[in-house]
Amino acid sequence: MKAAVYYETGAPDVLRYEDVADPAMAPNEILVQVEAISIEGGDTLNRTGGEMARVPHIVGYQCAGTVVATGDQVTLYNEGDRVVTVGLDGSHAELRAVAEPFCWAIADGLSTEEAACVPVPFGTADDCLFEFGRLQSGETALIHAGAGGVGIAAIQLAKRAGARVLATASRDEKLERLHEYGLDEGINYVTKDFVEEVRRLTDGRGADVIVDSVGGSTLQGSLRCLAYRGRCVTVGDAGRQGTEQMDISMLRGNNQSLTGYFMGAELFLSPRPHATIARHLDDIAAGRLKVVIDRRFPLADAAAAHEYIESRQAFGRVLLVP
Repeated sequence: MKAAVYYETGAPDVLRYEDVADPAMAPNEILVQVEAISIEGGDTLNRTGGEMARVPHIVGYQCAGTVVATGDQVTLYNEGDRVVTVGLDGSHAELRAVAEPFCWAIADGLSTEEAACVPVPFGTADDCLFEFGRLQSGETALIHAGAGGVGIAAIQLAKRAGARVLATASRDEKLERLHEYGLDEGINYVTKDFVEEVRRLTDGRGADVIVDSVGGSTLQGSLRCLAYRGRCVTVGDAGRQGTEQMDISMLRGNNQSLTGYFMGAELFLSPRPHATIARHLDDIAAGRLKVVIDRRFPLADAAAAHEYIESRQAFGRVLLVP
């Protein structure tokens, strides 16, 4: 099969389009002919400096396609079924072998490309807001990186839950587009201090729940604009700015909390997020939630696609098509 691989971590140009061996399929796995690959923020971070399970390494959490073979222990899927899959790596390829619990059926009313964009962003957004953030109707949510996959999902889910929704982005035009998905107030973090803006927009109170996928100094700022008893969930390091030390001294006096989140752990240890993602797939198929696809690249141009994402031009998901 063809795949986008790399032999060492680094900039997007480490990616190579090469012939590699087809994946071996375990008894509890299905083999999927990949038709759409949603590039996640974690994919670019792993390519930059993450662990390599093998050399050459095939990066990638999420993809969708058609089942072409099933292991002896598989009971839910048959050849010809359309599925979306999640794994720790291996999505940037023409074929993927994945265990049955990490697959979801694609309903007839949902395109394969749309389904490819759902599990990681919508599952992450839902857990950050509700399972760990405990967001309630009438509260204020702040969503960092609002124009990204998790951001657009979180804005829709928070608004649907009756929250007031604030979000950050690097460009005013992105913030304007986000109003269509439920944004109440946008903050351009390039031209304004988002901490001051959150305080201003909430009459000094702060945000009840913050979904922070940026990390670094942004995460420190998030703690500074939490409301009393506010909850901040850190879910990534999209800002690529490490934080060696954080000041969390303000949390205790204000009864606030900071929680780390990784969807992979939840999927491995609990059936709960699998059902949540299935509901989101149904909602998108029915038009109750929306997937936003910014641009499509051939799998052979994976390096260009990763570079485009890192340029921060994208609004929504960027897909690779084998």
